[in-house]
Amino acid sequence: MSFLIYDLTLLGIFIILLGIFLFRKRHNLKREGLLLLYKTSWGIKLIHRVGEKYKKTLKVLSYVSVTIGYLLMTGALYLVGRIVWIYVFNANVVRAIKIPPILPLIPYLPQVFKLSFLPPFYFTYWIIIIAVVAIFHEFAHGIFAARSKVKIKSTGFGFFPFFLPIFLAAFVEPDDEEMKKKKIFPQLAVLSAGTFANFVTAIISFGILVGFFALAFAPSGVAFNNYVNANVSVSSITSVGNHSLTNHSYQHIVDLMDNSGLNEIRTSEGNFLITKQSVLQQNNSKGLVMYFDAPAVKSNLEGIILNVNGEKVTSTKQLKEELDKHSPGETIILTVVSNESNPYNKSITLGQSPLNKSQPWLGIAFVNNKEGVLSKFYTPLSSFNIDHTTYARVYSSVYTSRIGDIGVFIYNLIWWLVIISISVAFVNMLPMGIFDGGRFFYLTVLAITKKEKTATIAYRLVTYLFLLVLAVVMFFWFLYIK
Repeated sequence: MSFLIYDLTLLGIFIILLGIFLFRKRHNLKREGLLLLYKTSWGIKLIHRVGEKYKKTLKVLSYVSVTIGYLLMTGALYLVGRIVWIYVFNANVVRAIKIPPILPLIPYLPQVFKLSFLPPFYFTYWIIIIAVVAIFHEFAHGIFAARSKVKIKSTGFGFFPFFLPIFLAAFVEPDDEEMKKKKIFPQLAVLSAGTFANFVTAIISFGILVGFFALAFAPSGVAFNNYVNANVSVSSITSVGNHSLTNHSYQHIVDLMDNSGLNEIRTSEGNFLITKQSVLQQNNSKGLVMYFDAPAVKSNLEGIILNVNGEKVTSTKQLKEELDKHSPGETIILTVVSNESNPYNKSITLGQSPLNKSQPWLGIAFVNNKEGVLSKFYTPLSSFNIDHTTYARVYSSVYTSRIGDIGVFIYNLIWWLVIISISVAFVNMLPMGIFDGGRFFYLTVLAITKKEKTATIAYRLVTYLFLLVLAVVMFFWFLYIK
């Protein structure tokens, strides 16, 4: 039985039990905005004990926390700028992403939107991660407040009743009046403490992820993601298939091409392959990106290469070494797997390398999509492919971790914990009224100007500006996605 069935069953049981709990405790619930808060005194004594016992350590950490708070706020502003740029000027990317920019991460979101670049996100992951992220976040707020002798009035949980009675977040409620009487820096330390805790959680989780990966997974194949290609000048094309060119117009080339399959393109620079659909999509009368006339393209080789003539390959270096043992024109047997199928053998006759005709050539390419700060952070965490070496796959024993499918499950759980922890840290430091970053920004302006009125105006203007930005981004999302 698929794990999804168990997960959905767990979700149903959780909703029923939580609904019963909320009904029985309805007299203890308090509405604040769109949330229902269940207030308790759980953990208050522990929070005060830690905050008062480790004052010196917390004093040092308060400087670290505030510094990280400013760095995260700067990073959050940069990320917002990048997101606005993408959603306003990159329609193709928006259509590929599909999800609206302000949709919260809810269970099964990658599965529902068919986001293949993300691992599955189960309810089991969601409830564990939300508990870890929220509890550590709020506990950090509490101990830094206790260190500054601010009374903790209550702790508890928040629920969003208009969607499903699902646990949303934990909270620690310090005495606001006492907080406002404190100097600006202690307040900044309390406000940044939650994101500081999330930042630390992300770092620790990443360390666990790396360690677990090293212990639980073994290399098992080489994943390529493209064929060797080049930008070919239209003016250099001499023939399309069996048709010689009578003129070099873009439209004439299109007219000579077959609608299905690859078309052989002969040029003064060599022979290439391309589909008519690709030519129409590029719509460039001067130059077209085409595949070299290579064995991998002609045989429709795709997926992950496991063996070359029975010899296991687990890196691009090993793959090259095995191919170099053969000569152009020699037929080899590749063991490959693709589209979650079982491994199978594929016979391929090697070609000649365009750079050295004495060297064998397969014609596969390895493209690293690591442009920009976000991609450099995301790519190392995004899959089981490191330097194109494939380490794990759920549906084939060749690709399963050393401890079975549970290894993939645990890896994805920790992966999501890292991603969500760092995401919450960034988002929470946005200078908006609903986040800790809003008050953090207000206190910063107040410290600089010494004027409450100026700080209040700046705080409101920035909040309204971000709301406007969100509206603009959502407008372009609707525009592109429809």
